[in-house]
Amino acid sequence: MSTSGPHHSVAGDDLVVIAKDVTKRFGDTLALDQVSLEVRRSEMLVLLGLSGSGKSTLLRCLNGLHPVTSGSVEVGGTHVDRASAKQLRSLRRNVGFVFQHFNLVGRLSCLENVLIGGLGQLRLPRYGALTYPKAMRAEALAYLDRVGLADFADRRADTLSGGQQQRVAIARTLMQKPGLLLADEPVASLDPENAGVVMDLLFRVCIEEKLTVVCTLHQVDLALGWAHRLVGLRNGQKILDRPAVGMTRDDVMEIYQRVDPAARSAARPS
Repeated sequence: MSTSGPHHSVAGDDLVVIAKDVTKRFGDTLALDQVSLEVRRSEMLVLLGLSGSGKSTLLRCLNGLHPVTSGSVEVGGTHVDRASAKQLRSLRRNVGFVFQHFNLVGRLSCLENVLIGGLGQLRLPRYGALTYPKAMRAEALAYLDRVGLADFADRRADTLSGGQQQRVAIARTLMQKPGLLLADEPVASLDPENAGVVMDLLFRVCIEEKLTVVCTLHQVDLALGWAHRLVGLRNGQKILDRPAVGMTRDDVMEIYQRVDPAARSAARPS
């Protein structure tokens, strides 16, 4: 797999995510402050910002894990902010989530972990790869091959390197057949080479599967190399939203200037 940056392809015209004036509070803490965002089909959008800037909170608002305090979120035509519990369950089957720490079942094989991504297609739980339909097993193997790990299908997940485990996690998410993939710091625990491999995979999946990807990162160079668009958050506010093509590190570094939240609140018109 290549670890160099791709050409930036043009995203589709269909809006998959529409967030308007999203505000999220945790008690007295303002985590998101009137953030608006639109993301199109086949677009890879990277959220940048310091720890605590609101990146992960925004991801969780997009799939309803964190209900918004005010504002609205629409994903794939579902109004997340006013969805019923049944509608949220249906939505989450169409929204894949890739975590920083992989969230694999270590004692299970790579194939079994990928098959877990297809459980939403079945009426009853399954135990062991052979209890899944043959067609699903073939599909899971194809996804492992897609991420370059077909030869590891029978290996326990906890015997793999961090980069390999994250690729299995992506294969599991693809097995879910999502329309939107959310990735929260997917390369934070990986060395630079494996980080590039995982970002290459996410980008290719975005383009080839016409999948919308929203990813949080700390690494500016990776964001510049792989994103269609960059959105910067600082103290819960969106302060940057630009196509990545042509941007430099200096263009991005404004995001990382610290601003006292109290001073920000005082400066806002009453």
